[in-house]
Amino acid sequence: MAKGQSRPHKRGWLVLLLAVGLLQAPIFAQAVVVDLGTSLEEGIETNLGGRSLIVEELTTTWCVSCAEIDPYLMNVADAHASRIALMAYHPDDGVDAFGPEAAQHRIERLRAVDANLPGTPTFMVEGGAYRTGTDAWVDVQRDILDLEVARQSFTQLQFNVQRINESIHATITTFDGHAMNGSQLTFMVLEHGKTVPKGFDNPGEPARDRVVIATAECRLGDGFVSKSIGLIHSEAPTSCTTDFSIEFGPLDSFSVVLLHENDYDSIEAQEDLGTYGALEFAYRERSSGEAWNPVWVVLGVTAFTGLLIVQKRD
Repeated sequence: MAKGQSRPHKRGWLVLLLAVGLLQAPIFAQAVVVDLGTSLEEGIETNLGGRSLIVEELTTTWCVSCAEIDPYLMNVADAHASRIALMAYHPDDGVDAFGPEAAQHRIERLRAVDANLPGTPTFMVEGGAYRTGTDAWVDVQRDILDLEVARQSFTQLQFNVQRINESIHATITTFDGHAMNGSQLTFMVLEHGKTVPKGFDNPGEPARDRVVIATAECRLGDGFVSKSIGLIHSEAPTSCTTDFSIEFGPLDSFSVVLLHENDYDSIEAQEDLGTYGALEFAYRERSSGEAWNPVWVVLGVTAFTGLLIVQKRD
C-alpha cells in the first residue's frame, strides 16, 4: 500500500469512533441522582440537559401483569440513566389504591388524541404507539432507539431543588430553546416506593415506584400557570422560562421531572404528545450498578481493535 493511501483508513476510523461516541452521548450524560439522606437545605442544581425521552406507563395497583413487571422497571429506569424519564400513571378508577388527580390529568391529556386507551400495563415513548403487556418492553426499547436517532435538537433545561423548612421547592434556572406559543413547561412530582394501603387489591409488592402524584403547567405564550395539582404552591412571577417554581410536601423518596411540551390546545390541533425536552432530578436509593456502564467497555474494546486493524493495514 502506498504511503498516502493509509490516511483514508485512519480518517474513516476516526469518523466511525466519533459517530459511535455521539450515538452514546445520551447514555454518558447522567441525570442527577441524589442519595437518600443527602441534605437539600442548600439546594442542588441539575446538570444542563433535556435530551431524555419520556416513557409514560398506564398501570394500576390491582393489575396482576403490572405487579409482575413493576420490580423489573425499577432496574430498567436505573440502567437507562438519563436516556429516559419513566413515569407511572395510576387512574382514578375507583379500584386503584392511589388514583392521584395529577395522574388522571395526564391520562386525560393522552385521551385528547385517542379516547380509547388500551389496558394495563401500557407504555408510550414520547406519546407514540401504545405498547401493551408484560412482553412489550422489546418494542419500547426499539421506540427509544429510533427516537434517539431521530431527535436532532432539544430544549436544554436546568432547575434547582431545595428543601425550605418542611417543604421542597423546584425552580427552573435555565431554558435554552424555542419559547413557542402553544407550548408549556410542566413540572411533575413522582413518588418512589409509595406504599399500597391495606384493604386494596394488591397482587404485587407492598409499594409501587415512579407514581405521578403532582403536576403544574406554565403556558409559554402568556406566562400563566394554568394547572396546579397536588402541590402546596406553584408560580411564575416573571415568566415560565425564568422563575417557574413548584412547592410540595416532604417525601421520603421522589423525582422531579421538567418537560417542555405542547399545551392542551396544541395537542388537540396537532395530535402531538411528544416533548421538546425533558430532564429528571431523582432523590432515591442509587442502584449499585448505576455508576458502571458497559458502553465504556464496548467502546474501549472497539477502539483498541480498530487501532490494531489500522496498524496492520499501514
